Amino acid sequence: MRIAIASGKGGTGKTTVASNMALALANAGSCVTLADCDVEEPNLYLFLPGGEMGVEEVSVSVPAIDKPRCTYCGKCADFCKFNAISVFLGNALIFPGLCHSCGGCSLICPESAIKEVPRRVGIVKRSKPRDGVELITGVLDGGENSSVPVINAVKRGLPDSGIVIIDCAPGTSCNMVSAVRGCDYCMLVTEPTPFGLHDLSLARDVLVKMGIPCGVVINKSVGEDGIIEGYCSAQGLQVIGKIPYDEAIARAYSMGKAALYEDSNLARVFSCAYEKALKGAEKP
Repeated sequence: MRIAIASGKGGTGKTTVASNMALALANAGSCVTLADCDVEEPNLYLFLPGGEMGVEEVSVSVPAIDKPRCTYCGKCADFCKFNAISVFLGNALIFPGLCHSCGGCSLICPESAIKEVPRRVGIVKRSKPRDGVELITGVLDGGENSSVPVINAVKRGLPDSGIVIIDCAPGTSCNMVSAVRGCDYCMLVTEPTPFGLHDLSLARDVLVKMGIPCGVVINKSVGEDGIIEGYCSAQGLQVIGKIPYDEAIARAYSMGKAALYEDSNLARVFSCAYEKALKGAEKP
């Protein structure tokens, strides 16, 4: 069972749901693989520190020009739609940060003067912070403009079976799509506000197009969640959990502590949400 935790915007509580659900399931005797695919701002390790097991670099392929062979015909620059190569006045420049690693320039070069070389864009860290939980964290290097290669590297390290929880990047960009793709179910975390509703609807629309079943977790609930519940009812979405607005939870988060240890009822909330996600993933 592979579950993605996503949201239409940042700060809604994705990390709270991902970390506490993993801990609730582990405390009940399950083994959980937790993947932090919010690679621009990974922070699950703050709540699950220690147990480091190893670090791997993530690289992408970028072109390198063999200048003695190059005739500066410019076909590579004409082919590249991302302006990663510029050829002018008998010179050629590569802009690695713009390259999408398609390899097309090396294929089209009539002189075979372009080869591909690796360029580091991030790392993947593995740890086992406690019994029953393995954490895989992707970290994008500073200044890089595409998270997708690091997200894909994290997902390549996930097991094919068992419980996998993926903390996605916020929003509905390619980062979120890459993290959610291939999951059995997606939990959309939102807040009962007009902004929360707007971004929830965007995320739900993306998942509908991807054909991934989803449900909603309302965070910071004060018991007046009609704005979200009305939308969910109209769209056929199930509200699979509610996390109360509680100062103790916010204080625990700010100190890097799991919320379920502050409120004994929360373990049940996260376990029930998981059970509902299981049933939601089984529906045709």
